[in-house]
Amino acid sequence: MTHFPDNFLWGASTSAHQIEGNNIASDWWHLEQAPGSFVSEPSGDACDSYHRWREDLALARDAGLTAYRFSIEWARIEPTPGRFSSAELAYYQEIVSTAIAYGLTPLVTLHHSTNPAWLATKGGWANPDASTLFARYCAYIAPALENVRYICLINEPNMVALFPVMSQAGAADFAQKLPAPDPAHTAGLIAGHHAAREALRPLLPYAQLGWSIASQTYHPEAGAEELAAEYQRISEDVFYDAAAGDDWVGVQAYTCRRVKAVAGELLPAPKQNVKRTLTGWEYYPPALEECVRRVAEYTGLPIVVTENGIATPDDADRVAYTTDALKGLHQAIADGIDVRGYFHWSLLDNYEWGTYAPTFGLVAVDRRTFVRTPKPSLAWLGGVAQANQLN
Repeated sequence: MTHFPDNFLWGASTSAHQIEGNNIASDWWHLEQAPGSFVSEPSGDACDSYHRWREDLALARDAGLTAYRFSIEWARIEPTPGRFSSAELAYYQEIVSTAIAYGLTPLVTLHHSTNPAWLATKGGWANPDASTLFARYCAYIAPALENVRYICLINEPNMVALFPVMSQAGAADFAQKLPAPDPAHTAGLIAGHHAAREALRPLLPYAQLGWSIASQTYHPEAGAEELAAEYQRISEDVFYDAAAGDDWVGVQAYTCRRVKAVAGELLPAPKQNVKRTLTGWEYYPPALEECVRRVAEYTGLPIVVTENGIATPDDADRVAYTTDALKGLHQAIADGIDVRGYFHWSLLDNYEWGTYAPTFGLVAVDRRTFVRTPKPSLAWLGGVAQANQLN
């Protein structure tokens, strides 16, 4: 048997734009409606979790999970510059208090991929004022976070810094290359992270502050090692460097990335005849352990696995993938790595940034009626949480 540490967090993750629906003041909502957008379908009502969040919390609680990760939507809190919604603040505060009442430790993300549309029109994170504006928003929502121990300031900043590159290149071209995050957005996100941390520390002295990075485990072909290391430096390590002084760092890992060098350029080199998920990613459960070990060695910080999962129509595959991922995670913990919790992506089948096709959820959601149907994997993970071990 594989026992996990006492007080280990066992949860599932969501994000506001992907589950709430009708997030009309955000930049992603506007992108979804734009002619010629690379987005194949709009989010629309999403999972209608804006109205059904209590049901979602109850599903996690009743299954036996002990934690729940969700995000606060900046565009709802500040739909126009400097005009804050006390009603929306109360809405998110109620989610926090209900989660705690249900026995779920909340991990709250303050920025999960989307910006207010008004910020996007001003250049987004490349705007020199973005960090100050983000810190102002974080300070405003601090009263809703008074009982929250773990706060993720920004989710996957390395992916957010890729969005402007992806928008220009187009999804098809983007998939054939390994573009670097936009430098101006990278600098803005790092500045925003530090500004928010400085703003919240005196307001929430007991909160554990960090951010979550999209982590890759690279498998370079011979001759591509140096290029792979340099690409990882600019696409991940600069963000891990910015976590210095944080209380923890989030790891989000799903698969491996196989790469090759062609004329001095690093390109994807996908392995042939391997099992793949609905996102086209290689089925590779060891990715979690490999990423956790690398990040622990690189940062020296405590780790929370804020996302790990698989897009599949076969729930037995979900259980098998997660079992193997957790075995590797447990081995890393047994070797002395400080891992505080595991959050599965995702609680619900939700909007996956342009499409509903990839089903990552522990719970199926009817796209018309929004009826939730727990999959066997939810009860399985809840059982693991209650036993705090894998059999």
